[in-house]
Amino acid sequence: MAAVCDDSGLEEYTKDGTVDLKGNPVLRSKRGGWTACSFVVVYEVFERMAYYGISSNLILYLTNKLHQGTVTASNNVTNWVGAVWLTPILGAYVADAHLGRYWTFIIASVIYLSGMCLLTLSVSLSSLKPPPCGPNTADPSCSTDATPLHLGVFFCALYILAVGTGGTKPNISTIGADQFDEFHPRERTHKLSFFNWWMFSIFFGTLFANTVLVYIQDNVGWTLGYALPTLGLAISISVFVAGTPFYRHRIPAGSPFTKMARVIVAATRKCTVRLPSDPKELHELDLDAYAEPGKYRIDSTPTWRVLNKAAVKTGPTNPWALCTVTQVEETKQMLLMIPILITTFIPSTMYAQINTLFVKQGTTLDRHIGPNFKIPPASLAAFVTLSMLVSIVLYDRYFVPFMRRLTGNPRGISLLQRMGTGMAIHIVIMSVASLTERRRLAVARENGLVESGAGVPLTIFILLPQFVLMGVADAFLEVAKIEFFYDQAPEGMKSLGTSYAMTSLGVGNFLSSFLLSTVERITRQRGHGWILNNLNASHLDYYYAFFVVLDCLNFASFYVVSRYYVYRAETTHQEASMNDGVLHLNPKP
Repeated sequence: MAAVCDDSGLEEYTKDGTVDLKGNPVLRSKRGGWTACSFVVVYEVFERMAYYGISSNLILYLTNKLHQGTVTASNNVTNWVGAVWLTPILGAYVADAHLGRYWTFIIASVIYLSGMCLLTLSVSLSSLKPPPCGPNTADPSCSTDATPLHLGVFFCALYILAVGTGGTKPNISTIGADQFDEFHPRERTHKLSFFNWWMFSIFFGTLFANTVLVYIQDNVGWTLGYALPTLGLAISISVFVAGTPFYRHRIPAGSPFTKMARVIVAATRKCTVRLPSDPKELHELDLDAYAEPGKYRIDSTPTWRVLNKAAVKTGPTNPWALCTVTQVEETKQMLLMIPILITTFIPSTMYAQINTLFVKQGTTLDRHIGPNFKIPPASLAAFVTLSMLVSIVLYDRYFVPFMRRLTGNPRGISLLQRMGTGMAIHIVIMSVASLTERRRLAVARENGLVESGAGVPLTIFILLPQFVLMGVADAFLEVAKIEFFYDQAPEGMKSLGTSYAMTSLGVGNFLSSFLLSTVERITRQRGHGWILNNLNASHLDYYYAFFVVLDCLNFASFYVVSRYYVYRAETTHQEASMNDGVLHLNPKP
């Protein structure tokens, strides 16, 4: 690769403060860029194969092998998935405050692999799983319960795995984004497309899991079905480690939670103090303190002025009594994103249905293609992946250039507009799901299958529209959500910002468990439960209609909070010829 040189003819160092593992500045030509990202992306392909190889079919293992009911199994799935997506908050804290993203990821990936190995053993050894019951183990009269040992080992493995993902999820995508220098025009342009192609690449692993692995689990055996993703994860970790010589790294900037707490405490202690009319009178470090690469100074903004009181000079100068303007503005930005974060919980709840109720619906339908082949119910999730892949390519290659010419926005439309589009599609998805389920129940009644709970003579492909539309929605909402929380987080809190996107999915899954249990309990008390083990006697159409109402209310809330959202200041680099030679954050136009 040809070396990139500056005006003096010397090889150019990155300007964003990235270093090698020893803390030395790195040459742009030697590290980072798409070369480094290729190792990161390959890891994510295999890791997604491992994760979705477990989660996609988990509800069927719980019902068919551990003999749990529909509600119990669904809640166990969503509670575990919720834990998987909430533990990244801890992983982001460790990375930003102590170990850095690279070493946090390495340690967490070992924990992750340990959980996968134990999980494979739990489905393989006869002493760690209950005996079968009925021809397909979906027998509603089965009385052979899993013992505490069976459940303990299985769920222990699942939650060890969840702890491991807590350290890998918020850091791997951030490590990838760190390979592009925000202050280099060409690399900055590449960074704009990074998250689109990141999602495009990782869903190849998801597609493999939702087709090949799901088929193996249903038709060959759970041992091989879990051993393959475990092997894939081991390979992916090796690939990531092999790319170490090419990575750029960021030095841990301290705990973002501590920084934010100091600002809030200082502002509270000085709640009666009057703000100066001139923001320049607020406390800020000398320009020399921001002269080093990776140091960023943010000018004061009028948003949430009450927090500016943390930077008012009143006497005490300890960190819990006086903060800099930059610290105040960083805290503001993390807090400003919280209303947006809250509005993503309901769409995440809808997404949780893919691996729970949508799959259970599929078990009641005709899954034959030809005389000998039956589609695994969980494999319909592959259409979420396929439609998302196609949508991302069309979005990045056609929609963005077209809208860029109309709006002048480098992204075509803003990140919040992209998220809002995805939320609107979620309303359509649950409307379609409700109508489809109404049709399935009508056919069950027409054929006298309500009491028996037997398979309904309808093709499983009637569920296809809701899966395909979910992939289209993800191309808008999920991609924009990850990019939004990374882009809008202050430079020293990128891992925490990325964990916001993970938190959305975690809370959404726990909210799904809460809603399912609450609705099931209330409707059962009133005479006819909406969600029973016998889906033919249930009313999932009502439950999905309830989700439509939630989606509409949530979309209205998102519209309101997005109208008042103030985007983070744009990062710019002052050239050496400028008076201060310091990195600033200037407001976007």
